Amino acid sequence: MIKVDISHVWGQIALPDLLAMEKEVAQAHATLVDGTGAGNDFLGWQNLPTREPTEEILRIQSAARKIRNDSDVFVVIGIGGSYLGPRAAIELLQGPNHNMGKGKGDPQIYFAGNGLSTRHWNELSRLLEGKDFSIAIISKSGTTTEPAIATRALRAKLEEKYGVEGAKSRIYAITDPCKGALRQMANEEGWETFVIPANVGGRFSVLTPVGLLPLAVAGVDIMELMNGAMDAKESYDLRSFDNPVWLYAAVRNLLYRNGKSMEIFESFEPGFKMFGGWWQQLFGESEGKDGKGIFPVTAEFTADLHSLGQMIQQGQRNIFETMVRFDAPAEKMVIGGDEKNLDGLNYLEGRTLDFVDEKAFLGTLAAHVDGGVPVITMDCGELNDRKVGEMFYFLELCCGVSAYILDVNPFNQPGVEFYKRNMFKLLGKPGYESK
Repeated sequence: MIKVDISHVWGQIALPDLLAMEKEVAQAHATLVDGTGAGNDFLGWQNLPTREPTEEILRIQSAARKIRNDSDVFVVIGIGGSYLGPRAAIELLQGPNHNMGKGKGDPQIYFAGNGLSTRHWNELSRLLEGKDFSIAIISKSGTTTEPAIATRALRAKLEEKYGVEGAKSRIYAITDPCKGALRQMANEEGWETFVIPANVGGRFSVLTPVGLLPLAVAGVDIMELMNGAMDAKESYDLRSFDNPVWLYAAVRNLLYRNGKSMEIFESFEPGFKMFGGWWQQLFGESEGKDGKGIFPVTAEFTADLHSLGQMIQQGQRNIFETMVRFDAPAEKMVIGGDEKNLDGLNYLEGRTLDFVDEKAFLGTLAAHVDGGVPVITMDCGELNDRKVGEMFYFLELCCGVSAYILDVNPFNQPGVEFYKRNMFKLLGKPGYESK
């Protein structure tokens, strides 16, 4: 079980305030699990964890084996929840440089359709030169601008390289079960398809084929991931403050009510950066509405202590931090000695890098708390496939409970459409001339 430590928030909030929230948190949890709140038609994510492979998972595993055997590169096309989850898990488990030295048998994984940068497209085109590749298109509608453009371009590259018929066996569509442009296209072209359940929203979709196919291609044991999610589903149904879900959801809302309007979600692992990005969308899009919401920011320590550290230490006191920790890995790096000791590091000779990291964490924690920043810590234990599945479900559950405490619908995102309307009008898209 993930351990949430709130001992470094006292002084910013008081224990009686937390205990007074018990009924409020219990009601929010019940509203979520019982499906009686706003957005209750998007609660399918709660039933995704499984101990045994479903027919869909078996097909995913089979497709992943094929892709791993015939492709040097696998390109995942999607934006927002259609790519953040799998990328978060791959980089957390395998590191931000996971593509180095890979090819057939263990393909490189790249992500496209999550922006409109020509430079990014040119880079991806160069990376695909001379490589066998396959693509997954992830979209419920198939008409979202960024992935739709990437789909056209990458499909054209596949057809140029393998011919129209040959390309079909290298295109996988992950989409709505019945409707939408991508579903129609996939049916007409004969692409292999996987389903995003209609009652699962994008930012809660990582445990669907949206996440499972890219992760399986990357070599992640997706059944271990699902078992971790099931561990979380069973463990975190506890209805008391012994549940770390309750502690995290309640404390972040209490801090918000006391003027802490920004949360920095951080780890001392460079591979955590994209996981922070997944969390940022999950909470930002779920809570940021009706003039409410904690602004989510993600950071990588110790690197960002050399850029954000000053602001955190002595800037506006409208922030709180959530520090995520993992057990040290089995393989150690030991600091050596140097006869001249010009860098002054001989006092650390024989120490492990984990030892230094732990002291940096403790020193940072003490400094920020002394500087008036409340800090929640999450001890996640050993980092492995199963743990990442647990973390996904744990944070999705935290998000749903927290949003209902905030009294907003966790599962809609009406504000996302405003920029699209303006963009479509400027682009001259039919139907948007007068909007």
